[in-house]
Amino acid sequence: MLKARQTHLTINAVMLQEINPGTLINNRYQVQKVLGRGGFGRTYLAFDIQRFGESCVLKEFVPENTKEDLVRKSRELFEREAKILYQINHPQIPKFLAWLTEGDRLFIVQEYIQGKTYSEILYERLSQQKVPFSEVEVIQWLRDLLPVLTYIHLQNIIHRDISLDNVMLSNKQSKPVLIDFGVVKQKVTEIFSTTEKNASPFARDSIVGKVGYSPPEQIYMGQCYPCSDIYALGVSALVLLTGKMPNLLIDYLTLKWQWRSHISISEPLGKILDKMLAEQPTQRYQSANEVFSALQSTALRHTISNEPTQTLEIPPTVTTPINPEFLELCRQELSRAVGPFASLLLEETLSRFPNITASQLVEALMAEIPHQKRAEEFRKRMKLR
Repeated sequence: MLKARQTHLTINAVMLQEINPGTLINNRYQVQKVLGRGGFGRTYLAFDIQRFGESCVLKEFVPENTKEDLVRKSRELFEREAKILYQINHPQIPKFLAWLTEGDRLFIVQEYIQGKTYSEILYERLSQQKVPFSEVEVIQWLRDLLPVLTYIHLQNIIHRDISLDNVMLSNKQSKPVLIDFGVVKQKVTEIFSTTEKNASPFARDSIVGKVGYSPPEQIYMGQCYPCSDIYALGVSALVLLTGKMPNLLIDYLTLKWQWRSHISISEPLGKILDKMLAEQPTQRYQSANEVFSALQSTALRHTISNEPTQTLEIPPTVTTPINPEFLELCRQELSRAVGPFASLLLEETLSRFPNITASQLVEALMAEIPHQKRAEEFRKRMKLR
């Protein structure tokens, strides 16, 4: 078990050693392994022994060179911030389960998402297929994530740390999941900086985010707005489209984006990305809904519809609408074959053939899967349903 130190006046982050597998936190969460390490601490996979060993994520925050009395004072503020995250209830955001302290350690507990980050997915695609994400895939990816941003922004929550490392494709659903909110990281930093007697005004600003992904106001001043998340989402879309990291898409002398020389995309999407990536916050889209509306524009829909696809001629028939549960199963199985493109592919097929039967739908989608082996596997899985 972990022991609190009562006699030390200071706590050094180095003294808080990594938690060993098998350790029980709060008499409930049994640590299994380290999932990641970062500037704010460590992330562990743990089992909740009070929920029959259910997997969860245990995030430990390890601030550097802080006084013990500041740790105590921070807990009330930290709990207040944790309650905000606890109110989030969205299928594309991991559930915030609890916050807790043990000794000198500070934790939050979240739902464990089994799957891959889009950083991992992009790396695998570049290694195996030698091509990044297509324009159609990225448009659908944005369409899937923008409603999530709308949801959190309406609750006055800003993610602050959007990147391909913090967006996952879960094994259980076809839409991307937004993970690792920076709001708690910001609060922890604010607590420990503003309570220091000699802290400068600049030190009191919380700088949370990734260089290259985060906008200028966040990196240089620690300020975040809803359009700051939109900027980071735009950078993420560029990385998916080009297969290149942000530092390779910026001119070192002018610090201006120079991504157009790396890829050819439709002008409507290009203009949307340019506005998302505007240097000044006031020049960007001010809400995720604005971006979503732009993506839904007539010109962009025309671009999507002109993407080359295999077509399957199906005679129009009058049938009963397909069961929604079957459609969701179809979407999940299709995502195994074509990844994030599944939702858009399904929607377009249903739009072209509004009276299609369930069996015809499977055949139509199978014809759209570029790899024959994956197409056959998709058909077999759907027959098992």
